[in-house]
This record gives sequence, structure tokens and C-alpha cells, in this order.
Amino acid sequence: MKLDRCPICGGKLKVTKLKCQRCGAAIEAEFATSCILNLPVAYQEFIELFVLSSGSLKEMSRRLGVSYPTVRARLNEVISALKEEIKKKEEYKKVILDKVEKGQISPEEAADIIKEL
Repeated sequence: MKLDRCPICGGKLKVTKLKCQRCGAAIEAEFATSCILNLPVAYQEFIELFVLSSGSLKEMSRRLGVSYPTVRARLNEVISALKEEIKKKEEYKKVILDKVEKGQISPEEAADIIKEL
């Protein structure tokens, strides 16, 4: 099941539990994920197809049954959304470093937070 938003309130979901399919052991924590996982599912699927098509927009156009300009426009949307997610991540790093500078958190705590991004 692919979910990128809470089915109740629409908020972004965060990975907090991993479970072994073989033995059932589970680990609960806040796990770092790729910026790609913060994108809507449709964009993630587009990225998967892009990789499977070896980056060929012509091949994607054929597979999707749409024109090359349509695929190119969609790629531009995905790129813009991904850049925005990366920008948000960088801005959050600055907030963390500002907190260190103000003495609100220790450098070690900041390093731990930034590592998990």
C-alpha cells in the first residue's frame, strides 16, 4: 500500500515502524527517508518509470501513451517538487544550526538530528 498523506487529516506521513517479514521483529522510531518519499505517489511512480526507461523521455512517452511534450512537462513538475523538498530540508538544517548558536540544543543533538534528515 502506497500512502503519502494521512487518510484522516491529509497531513504528511512519517515512517515510524519497520517490521521483519520473516520473524516479525519490529523497530519503532522516527526513520529518515529520501526527499523523494515526501513527493506525491504519482510523482514517485513517474520517477520509477523514468529510471526503468533509462531516462528516455521518448520511451516514457511510448509506455504512457502520451506525447513527448506531455512527458517533458510532467518531468519539469517532478523536478520542481523535488527541488522544493530539498530546499525545505536545507532550511530545516539552518533552523537546527541556529538553535545550536543560541544554545537551545547541543552540537551533538544537532548532529544527530541532521544525520537523520
